[in-house]
Amino acid sequence: MTLTVMQLLPALEVGGVERGTLEIAAALVANNHRAIVVSGGGRLVEELESLGATHIECAIGNKSLRTIACIRRLRNIVEHENVDVLHARSRLPAWVGYRALAGIHAQRRPRWVTTVHGPYTVNAYSRIMVSGERVIAISEFIGDYIRDNYPAVPASRIRVIPRGIDDTRYRHDYTPDPAWRKRWAEQHPELSGKRLLALPGRLTRWKGQEAFIALIDALNAQEIPIHGLIAGGATGSSRKFEAELKSLVAQRKLEHKVTFLGRSDDLREILHIADIAYSLTLAPEAFGRTTIEALGLGTPVIGYDHGGTGEILRQVFPQGLVPPQDIAAVEATTRAFLTAPVAVPPQHPFTLARMQEATIKVYEELGARGSHRA
Repeated sequence: MTLTVMQLLPALEVGGVERGTLEIAAALVANNHRAIVVSGGGRLVEELESLGATHIECAIGNKSLRTIACIRRLRNIVEHENVDVLHARSRLPAWVGYRALAGIHAQRRPRWVTTVHGPYTVNAYSRIMVSGERVIAISEFIGDYIRDNYPAVPASRIRVIPRGIDDTRYRHDYTPDPAWRKRWAEQHPELSGKRLLALPGRLTRWKGQEAFIALIDALNAQEIPIHGLIAGGATGSSRKFEAELKSLVAQRKLEHKVTFLGRSDDLREILHIADIAYSLTLAPEAFGRTTIEALGLGTPVIGYDHGGTGEILRQVFPQGLVPPQDIAAVEATTRAFLTAPVAVPPQHPFTLARMQEATIKVYEELGARGSHRA
């Protein structure tokens, strides 16, 4: 049975939700299903279409009264495209999709799927994300969030499908291109002979860059030959925070011990050359993609034991777990790893293929339009 699956999200810019949308579109096409994405557009549209999927631009994620007009348009699109499964990945697009479905006769109405990508504020607006006939949670942490905060959602509707990484790209035997290594050495001569500690993530206060700088300061005081790499960019309001971080580095006289790399397209290479990577988020992450990317490359990760990162580390590399906000434990574990490196297991369950297969199974389990079951 060939299905037409339409995914809804605000835009196709860079991000975990966007990347997951493309990954599922690719899997649909590979399984001889039809993949359609409706969004406000963005830089990933061309890549989506190159996969064999269709993109339809509609401003379903704009927080404006004009978005109400998208309900009728989306309903017409759904009916014209003979959609079998409508899959919402964000709250406002989910409301637009839900209202669009309400105007379609039950015998022609697509099946309704939602994915909870984070621990949203619990309120009436967020409740739409647990309205699906199948509600996908991107980690056990998010599964627990749904069960704890929306107990009326039947357990039979919840599907925990952890996000996954491409294990052909993130593997222990990966080697950066020699040309990249040459450019890197020329751009960063200050890193020669240093043990590299990397904190990936956009520059925002909850990602833990301040704790990371405190870690570098403590290790530097012990004359350990380390260098900190802050790998993430700042946009808009976060530029003020970037300035605060650089001021903090200057206050602690760490200008030659910390490098701000900004947003780059070579995070895989950076995680590969790092001796240790970190996850120091102030609040639990829904999944923790960079944690499993680093582990996939064989790079040890030290991370707080909460949220998706704690979940990943418990299953793959428990040696890297430390109590949340315990920077002394982060420092002690770092010193231990630098003294006696611990090998990361080459196998893990958080693969892209596994995530794609499980998601396609949800679609096929629901079946075609009008075949409504519990």
